[in-house]
Amino acid sequence: MTLADLGAMVPCDASTVSRIESGLLSPTERFAAACDEAFPHLGGWFTRFYSNSREWDGPYPRWFADWVDAEGRATVIRWWEPLLIPGLLQTAEYGRALFKAWQTTGDDDEVEQLVSARLDRQRIFDRPKPPSFWAVIDEGVLRRCIGSAKVMHDQLVHLARMSERPMIKIHVIPAEVGAHIGLLGAFAIAGFAENAPGIVYFESPDEGETTRNPATVAKIILTFDALRSEALPRGASRDLIMRVAEEYGRDLAEIELQRR
Repeated sequence: MTLADLGAMVPCDASTVSRIESGLLSPTERFAAACDEAFPHLGGWFTRFYSNSREWDGPYPRWFADWVDAEGRATVIRWWEPLLIPGLLQTAEYGRALFKAWQTTGDDDEVEQLVSARLDRQRIFDRPKPPSFWAVIDEGVLRRCIGSAKVMHDQLVHLARMSERPMIKIHVIPAEVGAHIGLLGAFAIAGFAENAPGIVYFESPDEGETTRNPATVAKIILTFDALRSEALPRGASRDLIMRVAEEYGRDLAEIELQRR
C-alpha cells in the first residue's frame, strides 16, 4: 500500500503519512483506527499501540499536533499575529532565537529539534498544490528585534520574498491604526475542501488550544476579515516590510563601522 493509498483512508495527504511514519508527527486516534481498517489481519494492533503510547509527543507537544495535522490538510490558512512573525514564515535563526528565549532547560539539542520541526511544517508551501495563505501582522512585529539586527534583517527580507508567491498574501496593520480587536491575541484558521469544518488555533502563554466549533470558527473568520480591512494592501505591506528591513540593515552597517 502506498502512502497515498493509506492517506486516502484516513483521510490525509501522503506527506502526513510520511511524517507520522518517520516520527516527525504524532498520529491521531483516527489515523490509528484507519491503519487497523487497512490491515485487519493485525487484530487492532495500531489502536492498542496508540493507547499505550500516549506519553510520546514527538517533535510537537500533543496539544499542538492537532493543528500541525490541520496545516498539512488545509486548502486555506488565515493567520493573525500581533507579536511575532507567523511560524510558517519564520527563518531558522528567528525561530532559534525564540526557542532559546522560551526554553528552561538550556538543552541546545532540544532547541534544534524544535527549529527543525518548525521548518518541516513550512514544506506545505512546496507541495504541488500549496494552501492559500493569508497572514495579517501588526507593524510592531516588524520592529520587535528578535535575536539581533541581522536576524531581523534576514527575516524581513525572507518575509518580503515569501509575499511574492502567488498563494501567499501578507498584510501589515500600520501602527497609526492604534487599538483594534486583534490586540486580544493571536490565532490561525485552517479551512478545508469539500465544506469540511474548519479548525481555529488560539495561542496562549502556556498551551495553545484548537476548536472545531462551527460558531467559533465563523466568528474568528469575521474577526480576521475585520483585521484585514485595517491592514495595508499587499504591495504597500511589502514596501513597509522592506523599509524596516533596510533600517535593520543600516544598524548592521553602523555596528560594522564601530567594530573597525
